[in-house]
Amino acid sequence: MGTRFDDDVVVEAIGDGRYQGHLSPAWNLRPLPQGGIVTAVALRAMIDALGPTDQRLRTLHTTFAGQVADGPLDVDVEVLRRGRSMSHLRAEVRNEDAPRGHLTTAVFGSSRAGFEFTDLTPPDVPRPEECPSFRDPVPPGVPEFEPMPFWATLVEGRSALGHAPWEDYEPTSAERAYWYRFDDPPRRDDGTLDPLGLVVLCDTMPGAVGERVGPTDRPWFGPSIDLTVHVLDESSSEWVLAHNRARHAGGGYASAEMTLWDLTDGQAAPRLVAYATQLLFFTFPSGSP
Repeated sequence: MGTRFDDDVVVEAIGDGRYQGHLSPAWNLRPLPQGGIVTAVALRAMIDALGPTDQRLRTLHTTFAGQVADGPLDVDVEVLRRGRSMSHLRAEVRNEDAPRGHLTTAVFGSSRAGFEFTDLTPPDVPRPEECPSFRDPVPPGVPEFEPMPFWATLVEGRSALGHAPWEDYEPTSAERAYWYRFDDPPRRDDGTLDPLGLVVLCDTMPGAVGERVGPTDRPWFGPSIDLTVHVLDESSSEWVLAHNRARHAGGGYASAEMTLWDLTDGQAAPRLVAYATQLLFFTFPSGSP
């Protein structure tokens, strides 16, 4: 028995590149499972299909071609190319009898000679213990709401930059930052976080759009069209700093990006561990103005 994350992304090979899994409703976000966890299921099947290797996950791209609900999952994996130092795989996760689901292409690669630099810096924000948690009670006068299990039991978030939904403010930027940690972190034997966990943390980008839209009487939601994640380094800190920006909105769509930083105490400098981008579209609940 592993962590909650390990147990929920486990897959069983049933032959000819086909796998089965089962996803808990605890990962649901309005009302379907978070796209990052479905992508993690696809990646787990790809890792099994690739077999023992020194190649690790480098990049992935998921297209959300069809909805995937919690419960039993079918995963079809195709090894597009198996190389000595780099391999390419594709997988689709869908519900039983569904024509389409989430399509993920991933590249795994060995370490190789090259140059090293990071031309980004994390925002200067307070430490996690100084930031309000998503799990804190809402202020007096703010209507209570049912917390989503994802944030209440699986991933704790603490707001480090940006405004809460109930705040009245004049929007000036499309930027937010959060501290994230898993309640039951999926750590490997060497203490580093399973990179599939980083994929889940990257898929939380509509917040920056909400920061720029600001307070509104028109409720909206931003489902994902795609998700691209570059896994750049390993994370060993308890908290991961997620820096979220939205670069453009128009025509009913918005483009956003996420950087994840490891700020382990005592290390020489912050390490950029993942970079992600996403296109989302706007939807408005029935009956909203």
